[in-house]
Amino acid sequence: MRRPLMMLVAGASTALWAMPVFAQDPMVAKGAALFESNKCSICHSVQGKGGKKPLDGAGARLDAATVKLWLTDPKAAEAKTGKKATPPMKNFSTLPAGDIDALIAYVMSLK
Repeated sequence: MRRPLMMLVAGASTALWAMPVFAQDPMVAKGAALFESNKCSICHSVQGKGGKKPLDGAGARLDAATVKLWLTDPKAAEAKTGKKATPPMKNFSTLPAGDIDALIAYVMSLK
């Protein structure tokens, strides 16, 4: 009886480690869902899926404050970074703060 239980536990823990980061962190998962529902993939891609602007590695290149600035004030982000968003990035400042935080968590998870 112990052997099947140990195999089940070992298999479950292996499956958890193999899951994507957003499947383990509810805030990142919420951000991934918001990324989809707000149609961010029209312009941005993740793992080769989506638009022409890849977000892969964004979590390693940007800090959370810069991601927040891009989401809530794209014009200020352009001025700060010297990068022009083409086409212009949508301003998401009207989203609830928790949604902004979730989108930031998702982008920051893309290392």
